[in-house]
Parts: sequence; C-alpha cells; structure tokens
Amino acid sequence: MSAPSPYPANFGQKIPAGDDHERAVCEDCGFIAYENPKIIAGAVVTFEDKFLLCRRAIEPRKGKWTIPAGFLELGEAPHEGAKREAFEEATALITITDLLAVYSVRRISQVHMMYRATLAKPKFSAGIESEEVVLFAWDDIPWDELAFPSVHWVLNHFREVEGQKSFVPFTNPAGWEHV
Repeated sequence: MSAPSPYPANFGQKIPAGDDHERAVCEDCGFIAYENPKIIAGAVVTFEDKFLLCRRAIEPRKGKWTIPAGFLELGEAPHEGAKREAFEEATALITITDLLAVYSVRRISQVHMMYRATLAKPKFSAGIESEEVVLFAWDDIPWDELAFPSVHWVLNHFREVEGQKSFVPFTNPAGWEHV
C-alpha cells in the first residue's frame, strides 16, 4: 500500500508542459506542486585547535555527536542558516570563514552546505536540540559516536585543507556519490 497523497483529491500526477518530471498538478486550475530537495546548512566550528560538537537531544540519531547544522529556513541564505544553527544548538556566536563542502544525500533528497567557522571565545552551551556541547581536540573526537556519514566527511575534509586560504569546496567522497 502506498502512502496517502498530501494533496487534495483534485491533484493528479502528470508531466507538465515544458517539464520532464512527473509532478502533482491541480486538475482544476493547473497549479503545479513542486517538491524539491531540502537544504541543510552547517559549520565545522573551531576555537584554537578544537572542534565544537553537539550531542543530539532529538531524533534522528539522538545521543550521537554532530556539528551544528540543520534545515535552512525560507528566505535565509545558507551561511545565515549555518550561523543560526550554531546559535540554536550550541548558543555559539560564530564567524563564517568560507564554504567547505556541498554534499548530496539523494536517498533523502538533501543538499548539505557546510562551512568553516570560528568561535571568538569558548562561550557556548547546549541549546534545545542538544544534550551537551563540547570542544574536542582532533584525537579526542568520538568518531564511533558521530551521528551521520556527512559529519565524518566534513571533519576530514576540514582537516585536508586546514590552514589553506583557498580551495575548491568538497563534494561527496568517492564511493558515496549516490547515497
């Protein structure tokens, strides 16, 4: 049995003129309900030689560690979303340095835009979505307790370009192009 449609009964699935994807279209007025990927914005936040990680207080992956990141809001630029998420999850006021990576997670229709960022002072605390927030030295990062593959990717990509001022943003690592 398939999931019920989120659209009213007068919506049908068809390929609109000039399009190449099947969409939900209103049979009365022709309105096309586009469904597009969700954007995740986040940042690898550092203070001196340590990395800010948040232990998730919510599902998915409650209790696991992640960088501050989350869904972009309507009308928000990705770098603004990364700053907002750092404040919401870690009460951290961060400065965005540059774009580090853009990952595609196709199976859940997400695009992750990850930045490098710094904390001016080690001032932070757990926000509503975090159980705790910690600054970890590289060797102390709880690698086996990270919430998502993209957290592994972005931390390692950060390390690859640490200290570099200019680089091409990373994409999915080899073997993970079609996750």
